[in-house]
Amino acid sequence: MKKITDDILYRVEKPARYVGGEINSIQKDKNEVDIRFAFCFPDVYEVGMSHLGMKILYHVLNKREDTYCERAFAPWPDMEKLMRENEIPLYTLETKDSLSEFDFVAFTLQYEMSYTNILNMLNMSQIEVRASKRSEADPIILCGGPCAYNPEPLHDIADIFSLGEGEEHLNEVLDLYKKYKGRSKSEFLRAAAKIEGTYVPSLYDVIYNEDGTIKEFKPKFDDVPKKVKKRIITNFNEVEYPDKIIVPYNEIVHDRIMLETFRGCTRGCRFCQAGMVYRPVREKKTEKLIQLADEIIKNTGYEELSLTSLSICDYSDIQNLVFSLVDKYKEKNIGVSLPSLRIDSFSVDLIKEIQKVRKTGLTFAPEAGSQRMRDVINKGVTEQNLMDSAGSAFKAGWSTIKLYFMIGLPYETIDDVKEIAYLSRKVVDEYYKIPKPERKKGLKVTASTSIFVPKPFTPFQWSPMDKMPSVREKIGELRKVMDRKITYNWHETPVSYLEAVFARGDRRVCDVLVRAFEKGAKLDGWSEYFNYNTWMEAMEECNVDGDFYAYRERSYDEVLPWDFIDIGINKEYLIRENENAKIAAVTPDCRLGCKNCGANVSFKEGKCFEGALFNEI
Repeated sequence: MKKITDDILYRVEKPARYVGGEINSIQKDKNEVDIRFAFCFPDVYEVGMSHLGMKILYHVLNKREDTYCERAFAPWPDMEKLMRENEIPLYTLETKDSLSEFDFVAFTLQYEMSYTNILNMLNMSQIEVRASKRSEADPIILCGGPCAYNPEPLHDIADIFSLGEGEEHLNEVLDLYKKYKGRSKSEFLRAAAKIEGTYVPSLYDVIYNEDGTIKEFKPKFDDVPKKVKKRIITNFNEVEYPDKIIVPYNEIVHDRIMLETFRGCTRGCRFCQAGMVYRPVREKKTEKLIQLADEIIKNTGYEELSLTSLSICDYSDIQNLVFSLVDKYKEKNIGVSLPSLRIDSFSVDLIKEIQKVRKTGLTFAPEAGSQRMRDVINKGVTEQNLMDSAGSAFKAGWSTIKLYFMIGLPYETIDDVKEIAYLSRKVVDEYYKIPKPERKKGLKVTASTSIFVPKPFTPFQWSPMDKMPSVREKIGELRKVMDRKITYNWHETPVSYLEAVFARGDRRVCDVLVRAFEKGAKLDGWSEYFNYNTWMEAMEECNVDGDFYAYRERSYDEVLPWDFIDIGINKEYLIRENENAKIAAVTPDCRLGCKNCGANVSFKEGKCFEGALFNEI
């Protein structure tokens, strides 16, 4: 097998993507381990190395003495061309060995439009893309991550899916693999299907109705579970977390320490898949987070620490945590940052504390322009919340604010969309209400809209996606009324249509995926490489109608492709929430009273929340 050489690296745009050897990357003797595990991110290095899940699982698996976990990323076209011309297979950064030499090749599914990259990475490693055509000598292909909550579009790509949080689940799968080493792949997969959180698609059959909907989804054997229950970490405070994260040579998307404060969310936004599938809420204690921060800073030299979660200001001890971290590291000029903030939980005191070390931009996500639409999606915030937050920020010395919205939400009208412009203008007005000598110069308000895509396990999983002509019309109307003082960024790309097809697709769209790849589709998440016509041709050749998945409203009694997965949330709760959306009825935060979603019964023995604040309620 040919290996990468310097003369090839000299000819590509960013050679640091392909060399490995970064600070804190793991070096083991591959001949001294029983299991070789390639963790693959189906996008370029800068995107993959910014992903927290990869950092966590790289650390967890390499703590095993019997396992060597290595990393691989999708090459940019300049590198791929040279590798194919020189017959160099896709390799891991640690040993430069081909993916074909590993026991497991694992992909994290973060975004539907990265699926063709999975096929390309397998193809570059001389691994057959279809599971049904692979041999005993080929690696086991494993997939996990948020998009795995509808695994069916990849049913003949992956041998096995890890559903839910992987820290414990992958260890159990590898323990079993060690016992079965030397036996057939099918024997191992049959046994693995009994591990909670494991889905093996080859062990199930799907029968369709004449109208194309699913009639029945059933296991082929009696000992294979009918329902696959997601895995969660129960003692989140003590779960493994990397104290030596890899420090890349080149700049990555999120080039900072990410400190995970808690998992789950109690807000119940009806569009948000993460808010449903990551329930229940589990926190790390403040002391634990400060201890972790200390170790990671010592081991990496990073000068920025980002606190992460789905809704960071909902951390029950957020003020104490931020003040403690800022106080501890201000003399070392190490800054603390928070991701996008909920308008109602914005704390000026908190942000003032953060800016003592380093000024950061402020990002708010109202999601919808009108109060009616914010109630439809159960955002639970008001216009006054935004005005209070923006006014406080401007008084505290900010002049740059980003606002995020969605277009194409269920039950939305043109008038609702226009309210995005009016709300953004009101934020500008808040700036001018402050006396000129007291406000900072250089006002910049940016409003961005993305296209809503309905996702599995949300109250909107039955809703049709808004059609492209309608979305374009709404964007056009919004541009007409948007104030010139506001920078407006929008997307009106058909990529969202394909995302919807794969988000709610069944097994039949797997053929479309393979065909599109054969016709040249890859890097579909990058606008310069996405080709809509390629996908339309692939659908036609496979006799698949994309509109059936994207634009069709489902009935509540239809069998959905992901119904066999148990995320711990009752379907009755999701139906109730969709009905509430139709009448714009708000469902309060779970912390103000249980909404009977099922998470407390499924996972927490009657208790949903851990944390100081939750214990007081």
